[in-house]
Amino acid sequence: MTISASARRQIIEDVYQDALVLADEARAAFDSRSGAGAIDLDEAAKVAFSIEGLRTTTRLMHLLAWLLNQRAFLDGELSEAQVRKNGRLPEERPALPGMVRRLDAHTQDIVRQSVHLYQRVERLDRDWNAPSRDSASPVGAMQGRLQQAFAG
Repeated sequence: MTISASARRQIIEDVYQDALVLADEARAAFDSRSGAGAIDLDEAAKVAFSIEGLRTTTRLMHLLAWLLNQRAFLDGELSEAQVRKNGRLPEERPALPGMVRRLDAHTQDIVRQSVHLYQRVERLDRDWNAPSRDSASPVGAMQGRLQQAFAG
């Protein structure tokens, strides 16, 4: 997918803002249950809360790290090779439906939003790192030019 640097930067900034807001909401939701409210939960709900809290916050931290790497690349602080080698989004560890169902509706919504945002960034990562026809190997580019020169 070929897009301008300014369009890419705008996408990164928009998703970054969404991720920050969601990370703050997740922190608030999962912190609110670790204090006195946690006493109201049964053991299975406490386990579900802990598991999905960790999965959700890890998912959001992976998103934020990927977005910060993209910002660094756009600012010239990382090379394209560095971003391709070390800046890829890790494979998703999806939420566990059986665990998520044990959470309150608001927290379930935060988990779902984090999954959707992760899927959105996975698409960006995949599309932006897919080899394009323009970035073919030098030999392939030369062969293409030779074919065009002798085609007519």
